[in-house]
Amino acid sequence: MPSRPAGAGEVAVAAGGAPGAEDGLDRLLTVPNAVTAVRLACVPVYLWVLFGAHDRVAAAVLLAVLGATDWVDGFVARRFHQVSTLGKVLDPVADRVLIGTAVVSVLVDGAVPVWFGAATVGRELLVSLAVLVLASLGAERIDVLRVGKAGTFGLMFAYPAFLLADGHAGWQVPIHDIAWVCGISGLVLAWVAAAAYVPRGRRALARGRAGRATAEPAG
Repeated sequence: MPSRPAGAGEVAVAAGGAPGAEDGLDRLLTVPNAVTAVRLACVPVYLWVLFGAHDRVAAAVLLAVLGATDWVDGFVARRFHQVSTLGKVLDPVADRVLIGTAVVSVLVDGAVPVWFGAATVGRELLVSLAVLVLASLGAERIDVLRVGKAGTFGLMFAYPAFLLADGHAGWQVPIHDIAWVCGISGLVLAWVAAAAYVPRGRRALARGRAGRATAEPAG
């Protein structure tokens, strides 16, 4: 889920600088946002390679690269003090889009069992729905959990591995085993993160309502 935007002073202190050193949370054109936009733009390219060009190896490699670069935008944002409100929203949206695309496309291709794909999609739908409901109720945004990011990374490695391992060649056997190890690990971590968001969501809702009540003028 997207994280709650920190104040300018909070960001600067967290980065080790003096208060006020990071005051551009409303920026749109940043390197991290550009990286995220490129990752999103590559999604239709991946779909064309898989279903248009019918090149499963190239599609698997591209999908793996898109998943592996998930950490790049966040690292650049923190390292070069380019954290922005748009980035806090766009990065998790990109994660959801990539996971959804990976699951549906590999399911259609037939390289992954339906139950595994359903468990992945179910988690993503649940989290996305929770985000919308909490936002509509006025909750503050919730910090992304590292366990959730780890689960996403595992799944984004597993799905291209399933795609690459779908066949009868000898070299595909170890890749298939690796896909299952990463897939099960990623799925477990993703659901653990989903469960951990429940109490955090309640606290975010309470803080959001309290802040809104404080801001409202007395009748």
